[in-house]
Amino acid sequence: MRRLVSLVFLIFLFGLSLIYLKKHGILIPEQKELLQVKLYRHKTDEIISLPLEEYINGVVAAEMPAEFPEEALKAQAVAARTYILKRIKAGGLANNIHPGADICDDYRHGQAWASPQEMRNRWGLINYYRYHQKIKRAVESTRGVVLTYQGQLIDPVYHSSCGGRGTENAAEVWQDEIPYLKRVSCPYCADPAPVQTVSLKTAELNYLLKTMSATVMNNENIQPQHLPAKESVNLQKEKILPSFAVLTYTTSGRPKLVCLNNQVILATTMRDLLGLRSTDFTWETVGNKVKINTRGYGHAVGMCQYGAKGMALHGWNFAQILTHYYTGVELTKL
Repeated sequence: MRRLVSLVFLIFLFGLSLIYLKKHGILIPEQKELLQVKLYRHKTDEIISLPLEEYINGVVAAEMPAEFPEEALKAQAVAARTYILKRIKAGGLANNIHPGADICDDYRHGQAWASPQEMRNRWGLINYYRYHQKIKRAVESTRGVVLTYQGQLIDPVYHSSCGGRGTENAAEVWQDEIPYLKRVSCPYCADPAPVQTVSLKTAELNYLLKTMSATVMNNENIQPQHLPAKESVNLQKEKILPSFAVLTYTTSGRPKLVCLNNQVILATTMRDLLGLRSTDFTWETVGNKVKINTRGYGHAVGMCQYGAKGMALHGWNFAQILTHYYTGVELTKL
């Protein structure tokens, strides 16, 4: 009888221990361990199912250079985990172009992702073991950690490089005011080549601008305006260079509204349709060509990845990096 009582008491204590460990984040609940991400792969045109943390490993490997410091990789892991969990919690995207998938591996639609084989192909066999373990440590050491604002998962957008100018307010890029996506300084942006130059011939540029004009007119989210012109530019005449002027700048000093051939459009539209690295650009006519100099890479909102690298090299930890780039957020353990 005493043995039975002792056994019941031990089972009771074990149950209490499990409750305590789960409550204090020491033990991740079983259902979180079993959380799967349904990923659409463009190469194979299939949907694969992956455990959450395995998915995060692939995102970090694809989205950030593996030679970056581990604290920067940890920051990337937390941002990637928050991104996919917010998407899953919200029930995915409306009008999802990949039905049945939570996300795809195209960075333009969500987050890039690399399989172990793709990592080996990119890094080589020797570096694969070194880098794969490094990324695994970064992901595992932040296991279950996400970013929240007022108790809710945030949309932790990030970009490659701000070019040292600092990040941008979300409202200046996407017209939506988001309290945690505010402009902040980026004192240690470590982009080794922030300025890039694109040279376009007159015929090529005019073709792209004709495409741009049609796209802008068909996009209900952009309302182009037309200004009176001193002289009109006929895009059919390939020898004539298009006219260009920046009308307004963002608070960070990047072009916001530009005038191309008397049509006012967003700088983000020009970036996308001309294939520019960023909206931080200048325009220069040289003979029958146009030289466009860009600074940085990406939309410049949220975490700057090269900035995260620079901060890590200066002794910042991943929590300090994330709370710098995302205003007023908290790191929460699920």
